[in-house]
Amino acid sequence: MGCMKGFHQNVVKPNSMKLLRIICNMGIYEYTRIPFGIKIAPGHLQRMMDTIFQEEVLEGWMVVYIDDNILYSETWEDYLQYIHRVLSKCTPINLKFSLNKCNFAQQELLALAHQVSGLSLAKGHNKVAEVMQKPVPRNIKK
Repeated sequence: MGCMKGFHQNVVKPNSMKLLRIICNMGIYEYTRIPFGIKIAPGHLQRMMDTIFQEEVLEGWMVVYIDDNILYSETWEDYLQYIHRVLSKCTPINLKFSLNKCNFAQQELLALAHQVSGLSLAKGHNKVAEVMQKPVPRNIKK
């Protein structure tokens, strides 16, 4: 399950807004949400998600990596219960997930360049090797 605009779901504290100012010909603007590109953004989002889903991670059926979450279970009933529990936790705090980034009830998935299933963990598709096998471009258009 992937968060919808994960960084932008984090509110910037009022005393930190001045550090995120943008000055342009239309005026001075301050971010009210954490923007992409600032050094602390990934760590801040990871801490936020770890805090929200601490119980689920400690119980051993959820993995959180920045704005991506993986839920796993041994039974379909447990899986449905876990999904309900996660979504119930997100609703009151207005944490949203992108349906385009969610894959529910998968036997196997690609996560952090690894093929993950209930039985194995293997390196995922090697894109570098695939690119290296392509012919060297002979002009700018290629």
